[in-house]
Amino acid sequence: MKEPDLTDVASPGPRDVLATWLLPALTLILQLATYAGYGYFRDELYYLANGEHLGFGYVEHPPLIGVIAALVRATLGESLFAIRLLPAIAAAATVFLAGAIARELGGGRFAQVLAGLCVMLAPAMLGVFGVLTMNAFDILAWAALWWLVARYLRTGQDRLWLWFGIVAGIGLENKISVLFLGFGIVAGLAVCRRWGAFRSRWLWIGGGLAGLLLLPHALWQVANGWPTLEFMRNAIAEKNVAFSPGGYVAAQSLNTFPALPVWLAGLALLLTGRSARRFRPLGWAYLAILGVMLTTNAKPDYLLPAYTVLFAAGGVALERLRPRVVRAVARGAAVVFLIGSGVALAPFAKAILSEDTFVRYEHALGVKPPQGERQTLGRLPQHFADMHGWPELAEAVSHVFQGLPPADQARVCIFAGNYGEAGAIDLFGPRHGLPKAISGHNSYFLWGPRGCTGEVMIVIGGRRDELASHFASVDLGATFTCTDCMPYENDKPIWVVRGLEQPMTAVWPRVKHYI
Repeated sequence: MKEPDLTDVASPGPRDVLATWLLPALTLILQLATYAGYGYFRDELYYLANGEHLGFGYVEHPPLIGVIAALVRATLGESLFAIRLLPAIAAAATVFLAGAIARELGGGRFAQVLAGLCVMLAPAMLGVFGVLTMNAFDILAWAALWWLVARYLRTGQDRLWLWFGIVAGIGLENKISVLFLGFGIVAGLAVCRRWGAFRSRWLWIGGGLAGLLLLPHALWQVANGWPTLEFMRNAIAEKNVAFSPGGYVAAQSLNTFPALPVWLAGLALLLTGRSARRFRPLGWAYLAILGVMLTTNAKPDYLLPAYTVLFAAGGVALERLRPRVVRAVARGAAVVFLIGSGVALAPFAKAILSEDTFVRYEHALGVKPPQGERQTLGRLPQHFADMHGWPELAEAVSHVFQGLPPADQARVCIFAGNYGEAGAIDLFGPRHGLPKAISGHNSYFLWGPRGCTGEVMIVIGGRRDELASHFASVDLGATFTCTDCMPYENDKPIWVVRGLEQPMTAVWPRVKHYI
């Protein structure tokens, strides 16, 4: 039997409401019903601080997340619900786009629903959309770009590259990794000899628009000595886990496990299916992006946005299986496996169980989430541990602050060892009367000492002997302890130091820590 043509696409009808609208709505409900977790995530505190220092960039990333944080605080506030609402909406929008991509690839109702379910239930995606980070909006931007390319490959409408450039430019202002997608698309088109795309002026206009939108951040990088490159070098050398190619692929399998058979089928269809010949560049684009990730020691979750198109293609592949009995069995097995495994693994992605219950559940299943950083862990994975201890840290610092004489309280500054600690002081400190924190970590370094003279300081962490080499006196104010936080945040001394022996302007360049 001749393989069906995947290039003829019908507009969604009333019977497609599940894939088009209901599934995205259910995704939004799922995310909002489980939004609270264990509390604020370390990076969320940092991004909220970014929102108080708007500019054309930050040490690790472009400016959009700071703008989003500022808008959320100005309109909705800074509660967990407020800051996690937009990522939840991004999840729903990505599910919608996954169905739209499947439709562009020739998929019917089943393919669209299956693609949406994969986005909804893949553990890493479920977790990413649960917190305010760049990654949620990065996945959404990639999904929109995959849809535009799929539509171009189906219709040949050159002007779609104009929209591709606009979306890519906005995506680049959120996260530079959109460049990986751009490289993958170019590589896919070249491998498949789609030279017509390169001859279109619209592709070059779109690329120019993307560059123009990124230009303010690029100029900011130049003006600040390319801090992101320094950050990336340090992260690769000192922080990120170095995966072997096999280990990296294994991490991908675990991140997407319930959807693994679906996206493998999708990749096979895009690379070898005769009916998908027109969409072959999408399969090669994924392989090109994977190759870049492997050669740059990228974290496994950086590849996550590449799977939306494979989920869509996988839905099409299962929908087109022959004979009919094989198709029926494969469809049913895929849906049951996806939903069953997705529900079973959901506690590893979102904090929906108590800490004690999660530890027992993890032990019973024998599953360990992939670790992307070289950190000693406690009993919780890092993405859960980083949701613990922040209000308590601000309270502990407050006790030290309240013990100072009024004259010292008026001039004291608080130095934090990393942006999580600094962000906690910035968010929770005002209710205790604390001043904003300073730090040498990443963008906090660029924001400077905020008028701190070093006459009196509260320092979170550090060793007495190191501090004594810079200050006239060093006294232990308290020791901060936390349950289930990252081990390096536990049993942390909080010092009161006085009499900085050099001007702050001379000391500040030496506290820079980009990682």
